[in-house]
Amino acid sequence: MQVILLEKVVNLGNLGEVVKVKDGYARNFLIPQRKARRATTTAVAEFEVKRAELEKIAAAKLAASQAQGEKLTGQTVQISQKSGVDGRLFGSVTNADIAAALTKQGFAVEKAQIRLPTGPLKTTGEHLVSVALHTDVVVDVTIAVIGEHA
Repeated sequence: MQVILLEKVVNLGNLGEVVKVKDGYARNFLIPQRKARRATTTAVAEFEVKRAELEKIAAAKLAASQAQGEKLTGQTVQISQKSGVDGRLFGSVTNADIAAALTKQGFAVEKAQIRLPTGPLKTTGEHLVSVALHTDVVVDVTIAVIGEHA
């Protein structure tokens, strides 16, 4: 299926590009998330009329993400979790836990934006985690996991 991208999509293309994707990807993800639109002749014509407005909105989102990224860079978030004597956690620290801790500190972050390269954190100590605020803005945050001995 041919679609027009209404915003930048990772590994697919930039705003305004007409790309060919699988039907299910377009129907189930891109179109419902308002990231793309079917590339019919009328849709292409309407997009060209609205292109400047959409580019301005995309630039504003990028600027807001960069501003939030500058505030978030170098932050250390402390999360306490029950642990054993050897430093292993009873359970783990997931991206939802990290997003909740960042939200308490005043940063609007969703759990889908947190990137855990090695999976959930299962040991105490400091761990480096990436936060993808925008497709072009990825910030590293230090998570300090503190063990509570049971």
